[in-house]
Amino acid sequence: MCRFLHRCSPLSRVDSSMADNMLLVTQCHESNPDSFILPAGYDLKTAVVSLPVIDMSRGRDEVCRAILDAGKEFGFFQVLRDMEAVCEEFFQLPAADKAEFYSEDKSKPNRLFSGEKYWRDCLRLVYPLPAGDTEDWPHKPQRLREVVENFTVRIRALAMDILRLLCEGMGLRPDYFEGDISGGRVGLEINSYPPCPDPSKTLGLPPHCDRDLITIVPPGAVPGLEVAYTGDWIKVEPVPDSVVVNFGLQLEVVTNGALKSVEHRAATNSAVHRMSVATFIVPADDCVIGPAEEFVSEDSPACYRSLRFSDFKRAHNHANLGSSLNVTTNLKNNQN
Repeated sequence: MCRFLHRCSPLSRVDSSMADNMLLVTQCHESNPDSFILPAGYDLKTAVVSLPVIDMSRGRDEVCRAILDAGKEFGFFQVLRDMEAVCEEFFQLPAADKAEFYSEDKSKPNRLFSGEKYWRDCLRLVYPLPAGDTEDWPHKPQRLREVVENFTVRIRALAMDILRLLCEGMGLRPDYFEGDISGGRVGLEINSYPPCPDPSKTLGLPPHCDRDLITIVPPGAVPGLEVAYTGDWIKVEPVPDSVVVNFGLQLEVVTNGALKSVEHRAATNSAVHRMSVATFIVPADDCVIGPAEEFVSEDSPACYRSLRFSDFKRAHNHANLGSSLNVTTNLKNNQN
């Protein structure tokens, strides 16, 4: 590990910390380090299932078709390919070029860090709203800021279109998800999963639900996303030129449980490097979120409290290993 870095440049204190933690800096792993091994008896078995694919250009009204048409007109899927390419370029940069952005300070909104006991390196970026400010983003590769900003704007527009369609289908006013409930920021997690010596002993990400409103994830070419379903885990097969839409916990709260935030995790593999980019639509911290009146009645009382999103964030933690597959209970317990 150190020999590779010394050939690049002398190591500063930040470089050394990064070298000790980042998986891609360590060029070879003959076995999983102890810190990356799951507890004994943890089951990583999965079934392979394709998620339902919704072709929004068929069987819907003009608004539904317009979403895909706009994507074709403006090269939406080319934006996805550009994003994948520039993220690969970033993680393949020499360690010295990435070291200045590496931080273990979880309060920093923009940073590069390791997955600690999980097998991933992550570049986390925040795109502030209403006006994006990318000055705190990495300046290498040279085109990273332009490509990532373009990607973020397009993905957020798609997410808002999907939320408007949900309003239409569930009887909410069309602009329900406009404003503070979707206007806090856009969060991006660019995850790099290097080949793992023993995928049966570790995960890329633990079982969890997304605490925000809605998440959009282009699946990429390498499978790794696994979803909780009827008490088991299913492996999601990637579909070319598609995105995975994941309902966040705030959408579950708004619909009083009619829509569920599904628990998911990231698996590892021993053969190839995998990338994933998750884009989160995040409420403003001061936004008070609770069940919409359309989903509350005498026969269907509110299942969740109304809370400021900042208070919800403080109470919410990812599901712990060994207590997963019980997300609704976890959410209600956190609110209590």
